[in-house]
Amino acid sequence: MSIRTYKAYTPGTRNKTVSDFKIITKNKPCKNLIIHKHVKCGRNNQGKITSRHKERGHKKQYRIIDFKRNKINIAAKVASIEYDPNRNARIALLHYKDGVKSYILCPNNLEIGTQILSSIDNSIIQIGNSLPLYKIPLGLIVHNIELTPGRGGQIARAAGTYARIIAKDEHFVTLKLPSNEIRLVKKECLATIGQVSNIESSLITIGKAGRSRWIGKRPKVRGMAMNPVDHPHGGGEGKSPIGRKHPVTPWGKPALGIKTRNIKKNSNKYILKNKG
Repeated sequence: MSIRTYKAYTPGTRNKTVSDFKIITKNKPCKNLIIHKHVKCGRNNQGKITSRHKERGHKKQYRIIDFKRNKINIAAKVASIEYDPNRNARIALLHYKDGVKSYILCPNNLEIGTQILSSIDNSIIQIGNSLPLYKIPLGLIVHNIELTPGRGGQIARAAGTYARIIAKDEHFVTLKLPSNEIRLVKKECLATIGQVSNIESSLITIGKAGRSRWIGKRPKVRGMAMNPVDHPHGGGEGKSPIGRKHPVTPWGKPALGIKTRNIKKNSNKYILKNKG
């Protein structure tokens, strides 16, 4: 996977970079695995903006991704690797031996024609295989990790992310997450071996404002540039400071570096080291 650059023949292409898409093998998605995606543009049922800086963007169809990998001990063949407009990772189309087709998050270095398996009993260590955490050797990297057995993968699903297995005990497996957080996960939870594809996604430069609008992002305005009625940072003569010791949100709550996790949250007992 690499990044493609452009010559500066227009201002919009001067700093623009895109993925080269060499890994993509099929342009049109499987019709049985797409549904209509209704976008609310950050508005509620009254049409009022409740989540700022969002808009419709380009129309997209949602690809149904199998995060659960619950077809146990049924071999599947990787038929194609496709682009998904709803996420920065690539997706892989699987053809199971019983005739079922499904999409999964494509691991890095997964090749067309590879046979992969989701299993509880057999411990076949191969990229793309889904296994319980206690069946995976120490030191391996995994993605699409469950937090509750049977619920489906919730951790390490973005492009290039992975978690590393660093310890095991009687009931839990210790993982080091992409945020450097170290936490316990039940040993029965499934995880997929390997790193999520498109690892250079974070290095892509948008290049121009219009491309952000296609994605569905509206412009942001600094609070200092607003009037006092619109933002706590607003007002003043010329380029004045915010007038406070610490920055706040438009609703007066502390921002930038303040921890927002609830200290009474039940899952805090599973976190051995906070992200940092």
